[in-house]
Amino acid sequence: MANMQHMMKQMQKMQRDMAKIQDELAQTPVEGTAGGGMVKVTVNGANQVLSVELKPEVVDPDDIEMLQDLIVAATNDAMANAAKLSEDRMGALTKGMKLPGGMGGLF
Repeated sequence: MANMQHMMKQMQKMQRDMAKIQDELAQTPVEGTAGGGMVKVTVNGANQVLSVELKPEVVDPDDIEMLQDLIVAATNDAMANAAKLSEDRMGALTKGMKLPGGMGGLF
């Protein structure tokens, strides 16, 4: 019975820690780039786009499609970087924890 209480306390602490990390991630800007830095997109850990920066030389009125592709690529890069940051920070919570059924790596 004491083991179950300990596990419940451990899970409650992990939930509080996860909420704290999620709040921190929402405040953390993460960048993605495309076109050799010609397009930069900044997102946060809550998957919100914060800004888009374009170098003037990438804006070609005769090739809007290329600019659109670069913005998409930079956004996808930023989202992937944010997901990696989230995975790294959340994974640190369960590292070394002994959860029943080998679930330590699932959270």
